[in-house]
Amino acid sequence: MTTLATQSTPRTLADAVPGGLVRNIALVLGGSALVGLSAQVVIPLPFTPVPLTLQTFAVLLTVSALGSIRGLLSMAVYLLAGLVGVPWFSGGSSGYGGASFGYIVGFLVAALIVGGLAERYGADRKVAPALGLMVLGNLGIYAVGMPWLMVSTGMDLPTALGAGVLPFLAGDALKVIGAAGLLPAVWALLRPGAED
Repeated sequence: MTTLATQSTPRTLADAVPGGLVRNIALVLGGSALVGLSAQVVIPLPFTPVPLTLQTFAVLLTVSALGSIRGLLSMAVYLLAGLVGVPWFSGGSSGYGGASFGYIVGFLVAALIVGGLAERYGADRKVAPALGLMVLGNLGIYAVGMPWLMVSTGMDLPTALGAGVLPFLAGDALKVIGAAGLLPAVWALLRPGAED
């Protein structure tokens, strides 16, 4: 069995798991399922059509652990399965459209940003870089989600900021802090005594 101690340097946490194609398929599908499950933890907010969920936490963890390609594939599977009817968007919904659909598309952007920086620079291995990594991932999600919210609801920019970004900043800060603390801790467990 290959371990981190016998590999040169894994690029992502997923690379620390032994295996090849079957491993990659399992990780991609597992990441999609984790995001789908986290989307079922929903807190509706009466002043916005976008609910509060645990999705962004799961997305940030998944794509940083999987890297850019596996992370992108995982988010694409999540998106495409939801489009064809798997009820795993927020609150058991599925299909195209809705006020929060743009945020789901933004998960693909987050996969490229977060996964790419994690695998290329090891930005998920220490808390400070991981914080920056997670903030960039969140910004990628907002960059697609908020314009979609504006188009799908007819909101102007200030209204969309008030409905699609500002109410979520405190919760997203907690998710970012949680993910940025968890990932380096897992790396430390896998590589005790290793210096990065």
